[in-house]
Amino acid sequence: MYSSIITASRQHPCYLIDILQQIQNRDGYLSNEAMLEVAELLDISSASVWGVATFYNQFRFTPPAKKQVKVCMGTACHLAGGQLVLEAMARELKVEVGGTSEDREFSLERVACIGCCALAPVVTIENKVYSKMTPPGVEEALVEVKTESEMEGL
Repeated sequence: MYSSIITASRQHPCYLIDILQQIQNRDGYLSNEAMLEVAELLDISSASVWGVATFYNQFRFTPPAKKQVKVCMGTACHLAGGQLVLEAMARELKVEVGGTSEDREFSLERVACIGCCALAPVVTIENKVYSKMTPPGVEEALVEVKTESEMEGL
């Protein structure tokens, strides 16, 4: 299944991180099955693959949600109340930071900087920027996103 990513010229453990990145780009996450197949194709232990994958925080081990929510916690956003926004978002979505909602609609991530410091605190939902976010504004943003999704489904 992953032989198109792991070609004969790349069948060496030194390509492991790149291979895992390509699998995640294609599938959205790293499944146990994918990591076992990579280990077999590279002739290394599955523990080695798992160890590398879990060392780097760029890798996901669960399928991504339909909509990704990112709350900026860079200096400007943190000072402007980003932590309160993050907590409100977690409550509204009923999900822990780094997790995915039970219905797989939303995932919640804490990010270092979105690059919109003048608009702090900032949240992105599916790459749409919500600026000067407040805890009460979290519910409004989510209602907007859910309404847009329902309208697209019609």
